[in-house]
Amino acid sequence: MDKIRKVLAPTDFSDMSKVGVHHALEMASAQGAEIIAYNVVGYEEGPFPPGLEDWVSSHEELPRVQEIVEERKRLLAKFLRENFAAFIAQARIRQEVDVGSPYRKIVEKAAEEGVDIIVMSTHGRTGLLHMLVGSVAERVVRLATCPVLTIRPPKESKPARATAP
Repeated sequence: MDKIRKVLAPTDFSDMSKVGVHHALEMASAQGAEIIAYNVVGYEEGPFPPGLEDWVSSHEELPRVQEIVEERKRLLAKFLRENFAAFIAQARIRQEVDVGSPYRKIVEKAAEEGVDIIVMSTHGRTGLLHMLVGSVAERVVRLATCPVLTIRPPKESKPARATAP
């Protein structure tokens, strides 16, 4: 296997995503790789009226959008500091926040950055719920041009709805 130089670690700040970020940090540290901790503000999370997605993504100077992005950057820094302090001093971590469709932005970021691998948690849904809702991780696996390592939650964990802290 080639040396890993860059790892993308998407997070939605949920407890389950901590597992994926932890694995990404361990992998990056062992390989001396850079890690990109990445959060995407989904359109459903912001003040974005239906049908405005394309306009918003091309007009990032909108003050409210910028406020949301800046707040998410603070939350991402806090998430990393509070959960992964041991890694912060020794790892090369870059923090990025974007607005858009989470699976699309993750796939785009991986391609733009030329990452060697995406490491992310999956909620572990199965059956009808999985068919109806789908999964960001599943879509990333199908669309990414680089390898994707998905980490399932421990058996005792229940799938949770992700919300920003």
